[in-house]
Amino acid sequence: MGAGDSTGGAIARRFAREGYVACVVRREASRLSRLVEEIESAGGQARPFGVDARDEDQVVALFDSIERDVAPLEVVVFNIGANVRFPVTETTARAFRKVWEMACFGGFLTGREAAKRMLSRGHGTIVFTGATASVRGGTGFAAFAAAKHGLRALAQSMARELGPQGIHVAHTVIDGAIDTPWIAENFPERHALKDRDGILNPDDIAEAYWQLHRQPRSAWTHELDLRPWMEPF
Repeated sequence: MGAGDSTGGAIARRFAREGYVACVVRREASRLSRLVEEIESAGGQARPFGVDARDEDQVVALFDSIERDVAPLEVVVFNIGANVRFPVTETTARAFRKVWEMACFGGFLTGREAAKRMLSRGHGTIVFTGATASVRGGTGFAAFAAAKHGLRALAQSMARELGPQGIHVAHTVIDGAIDTPWIAENFPERHALKDRDGILNPDDIAEAYWQLHRQPRSAWTHELDLRPWMEPF
């Protein structure tokens, strides 16, 4: 959920390389065509879905469709960001609500529906993508931090409830700039650190997600911090 052009796409490609059918989801299915082509040209399988993660009926229908028409869900990744910056006095109620719906409420709907399908089988992996804002609020990020704090709390509650029933629930803290066109355009000085491994490589993030899924249940990680070696924290 949230298969964009960087992290989400990289995660889909990584799992498809292992033989999984990547069910890639974003609001507009037409924007998934390049990702699907990349996966299929590499010998993998992908199915695109256009879904608004904030809409309960659409999310339920998505999970029903995948289970019915594709395969039983093994891994579900919630990767919607909603990273916006407003001074708190300029943050409208509409903006705050929209950010919360995208980054937190959408995670609840996705996680709930994943759990409903996985519990009957007694196994599965659910990963929620967090951010620096998941653990500390920053100037101008009242809405984003509130939503990401909520998503982290959701992941913690689900891990405690579902872990003893065989479901691995993990939360990742992605702490640092990611190698994306947006970073290159808006923060060229940060993007210039790419050659020194100073920003996060989406493929390396995806590898960490794959390793989370592969962990034996005798040593599950719940929360994983990922940041470049030179990132202060």
